[in-house]
Amino acid sequence: MQVPDMSKAPSPSSRSGIDPYAAARAWLRDQGEAMLDEQIELARIPSPPFQESERASVIASKLESMGARPEFDEIGNLLAWFPIDDRHADSTPVIIAAHMDTVFAPEVPIKITRSGRRWEGPGTTDNARGLAVSLAVLRALIHGKVQPQHPVLFAFTVGEEGPGDLRGVKHLFTEGSPFRSAAAFIAVDGTGLRRIIHHALGSRRFRVTIGGAGGHSWTDWGRSNPANAVGEVIQRLAALPLPEQPRTTITVARLGGGTSINAIPEEAWVEIDTRSEADEQLRQTESSIRDALATALAAEEERGEGPLTVDVTVIGERPAGRLPASHPLVRAAEEATRESGQEPEYAVSSTDANVPLALGIPAIAIGGGGTSGDTHTEHEWFEDSDGTAGALRLLSIIALVADPTDQ
Repeated sequence: MQVPDMSKAPSPSSRSGIDPYAAARAWLRDQGEAMLDEQIELARIPSPPFQESERASVIASKLESMGARPEFDEIGNLLAWFPIDDRHADSTPVIIAAHMDTVFAPEVPIKITRSGRRWEGPGTTDNARGLAVSLAVLRALIHGKVQPQHPVLFAFTVGEEGPGDLRGVKHLFTEGSPFRSAAAFIAVDGTGLRRIIHHALGSRRFRVTIGGAGGHSWTDWGRSNPANAVGEVIQRLAALPLPEQPRTTITVARLGGGTSINAIPEEAWVEIDTRSEADEQLRQTESSIRDALATALAAEEERGEGPLTVDVTVIGERPAGRLPASHPLVRAAEEATRESGQEPEYAVSSTDANVPLALGIPAIAIGGGGTSGDTHTEHEWFEDSDGTAGALRLLSIIALVADPTDQ
């Protein structure tokens, strides 16, 4: 697939002349308090996977109030273009993505509290920070009346977390999508000023269900037992050799089955999470899991009486991918990071950037600044340790990739 050539993109430090982003930067520097207020406002709106609509409606209203023209796509992603006009049909945009969902189930109460500089509560950071930073940067571009070579598409996505399985960004880049010609993709996810995620961690997740005749634990003892087979599978998976490079993991995450303490289960199940830095290794790992499953079933059927059935369902799939550290997009992020007074830290992670990376589209993920901890727990916390530095870092990257020959 052809993507725009960014090889001539200079670093921020190498540019000279008038900075068309100067007014945007100056305005953004004073927005720290407003950005934090908006972050906490959004964090207080529940947004579980598949239930992002309330938060999305609030963000849409904010976009309208700044003069943008928000649009929802078929799956619930919220899109807004900059510049705000109708000249984007054949464009190669720079896409800024921030996911709207959180990991928390609908029944989890969303209570955000403050103690000194620390805000605490479910979703305080992930991804309320990314949303607030993205909104602030769009306002800065509007205020600064910037006219970039590449238009910028702000995509507020659904379904990044867990069961969402990247459904929002997968839809954005579905077969035939014009966004597959994007010049660059930058996911704003979480906090921090140092990390540059240019290596997407792939994953495949399975639910294995084993069935049998079941029966009474005394009178039918000796029948093939699905729970025994699940135990055999787990034992064999734990013994599988896994490569250190590319790093690969298998995790038995959840298991269950049976109806009563005095009954042989008619069904038992296990959910398995596999991760790797390389898609080919994920495929090899899946093959090993299926081999272990077949061996475990055969062993239990040999011990017991009667056949067992098995069903393997893929319940999650996130592609792996990698952008070379020498790529101009990574170099732009490096320079913007150093501009903020930090040294870049390169990381592997699973974010919305997985999908474009797997398609060969230049993509990274960065944090939105600030400090955080206990992510994905009800005690998730955030401290505004660096004000607008994260937003200014994002704006600097946009300046480089949206205007690769300016300044």
